[in-house]
Amino acid sequence: MHIIHVHAQVKPEFIEAFQRATIENAGNSIHESGVARFDVLQQSNEPSHFVLVEVYRTAEDQIKHRETAHYLKWRDTVAEMMAEPRTALRYNNVFPDDKGWG
Repeated sequence: MHIIHVHAQVKPEFIEAFQRATIENAGNSIHESGVARFDVLQQSNEPSHFVLVEVYRTAEDQIKHRETAHYLKWRDTVAEMMAEPRTALRYNNVFPDDKGWG
């Protein structure tokens, strides 16, 4: 599995718009064959901080995701909403094994 946590710090006035755009992107992303999971999390004590938990079956599936119309729309829509550039951390799966991701 290819797991990425994307951290997004959003300008406070764009929190709701970012959330709407990101939910739309995530809702489309979960229908991609190479996407095992796509979660959108908002920090409880810092509502302008979001983490996207993206779980792809392979690294190539992430590349394919970045070519989809819904990702490109999201990327362009949220660009001006960012308080700072997004960051991404990559992880290797430990548990459950890859079959446990559905």
